[in-house]
Amino acid sequence: MSRYVWPATLAFTLAASSALVTAQRAPAMSGTGLPADVLHLACAPTIAEEEPAMPLRVTGGQDAATRRNYAPGDLLTLNAGAKNGITVGQEFFVRRVQRERYFKSPLRPLTVRTAGWIRVYAVEDEMSLATVTFACDAIEVGDYLESFKLPQAVVPNAEKPKPERDHYARVLTADDLRTSFGKGDFLTINRGSDEGVTVGAQFVVYRDKHEAQNFLFELGEAVAVSVNPRTATLLITLSRDAFNAGDYVAQRK
Repeated sequence: MSRYVWPATLAFTLAASSALVTAQRAPAMSGTGLPADVLHLACAPTIAEEEPAMPLRVTGGQDAATRRNYAPGDLLTLNAGAKNGITVGQEFFVRRVQRERYFKSPLRPLTVRTAGWIRVYAVEDEMSLATVTFACDAIEVGDYLESFKLPQAVVPNAEKPKPERDHYARVLTADDLRTSFGKGDFLTINRGSDEGVTVGAQFVVYRDKHEAQNFLFELGEAVAVSVNPRTATLLITLSRDAFNAGDYVAQRK
């Protein structure tokens, strides 16, 4: 059986092309070495009660073609440099606000998606290059940066105080404006530290089936992993059925 041999010129062309592609990418990324539960928490959605300040942003990448989305292995361009205090090795969360298309009320909290986090690779006076350390979702041009600090894993207390049933919070939304959730998912609620919610606080989630003279149905349980003054992010630890936006939430106290 004869074998096909590539012409030397073709092999050289392919090798040169490969080198050019490699030259436009970030250094090979190693694993984070972080536990899965910490990575999961770092990607959790948050709630903003007003438009967050977004001076630092992703403005592009280092590719021959124009791209809008980036992942580990890509180089990102940032709109700030040494004059803004940016230094090599500095890390940032990459986030974006997600808005409901048809709901314009300024009173409704904004869902904030964590797309991942990055490390600054090279700095000039007014711009920088960064590498993607970890991606929770595709990182997009226009995403904004916030200071980076990994969360601590939250372990629910083994004790189960009675839920407070006369003062319910409500389930809101989560990443990508989702309104239905199950075990292991994150969701947000309209209650926070102003009303005594702390990281690690336990909750029971109920549904009102609108049946006369009937109890609320107990859907499952969740624990607070991130808390703002008037909102919180919960991790679902037990679900007997899907949780939906609008369901009732009672804190165990």
